Amino acid sequence: MSPVRQNAFWRRFRRNRGAVFGLIVLGLVGLLVAFGPLLASHDPWDMVEQPFLQPLQESGFPMGTDTMGRDILSGVVRGARISLLIGVVSTVVSLLIGVSIGAIAGYFGRWVDAALMRFTELFQAIPSFALAIVLVAIFEPSVQSIVAAIAIVSWPPVARLVRGEFLTLRQRDFVAAALLAGQSTPRIILTQILPNAASPIVVMASLMVATAILLESSLSFLGLGDPNQMSWGYMVGSARTVLRQAWWMAVFPGLAIVLTVLALNLVGEGLNDGLNARLDGRR
Repeated sequence: MSPVRQNAFWRRFRRNRGAVFGLIVLGLVGLLVAFGPLLASHDPWDMVEQPFLQPLQESGFPMGTDTMGRDILSGVVRGARISLLIGVVSTVVSLLIGVSIGAIAGYFGRWVDAALMRFTELFQAIPSFALAIVLVAIFEPSVQSIVAAIAIVSWPPVARLVRGEFLTLRQRDFVAAALLAGQSTPRIILTQILPNAASPIVVMASLMVATAILLESSLSFLGLGDPNQMSWGYMVGSARTVLRQAWWMAVFPGLAIVLTVLALNLVGEGLNDGLNARLDGRR
């Protein structure tokens, strides 16, 4: 992206105050992931104090403790790493699958397009959350199985989006010029069409990370998270039986989920505004 286009992008992005707020929140989450262990030095699995310690009741435990005397702050910090890791990695994997299938279907069309879209519809016919539960249950709960399950249920919308972009862009003059120049099909797809379809893919990717975090939290809430890793969903799920007695056990990780997902959605809207040059003519 040229400096002129970068400046135009940031100008349009900054107009969306919600997107700026979301970017700030994501920056704070990133700082929490990077430097959080300095603030919460306890292992989130260790019993370091008496159970049901209320927030700020004891120094060093600003978020209190859970039913087993484990530090809630340490759990939130460690959970940020796991939740974001699963969200980002599963999104990358689903993008690789969806972009590949959508690009091939949209570029070649005809029977290739028909076959790949029927394959895509096969996955869309099954409720995504139900399919994720089945996949994690079959392969046993772990970070790897959760990432794979979320990626498998998340790629069909990407494939449809990329297919639609390729169906439109393959008719453009620059593709015809590349064909006349003797460029190979993979080179045309990767260097000519895909960069021009990148804007909606980037926007969708930011929203997919948010959806992946929610899916992971839901699976962990149901007891299908990695039993060896602390996550926000696991913390909320473990607190559901003591909500009246220890509200803070669910509130703090729940707020972390809400703020992170909200921030990702706001940033996604900002990216849509920033990458949409037509907005300059409307404002």
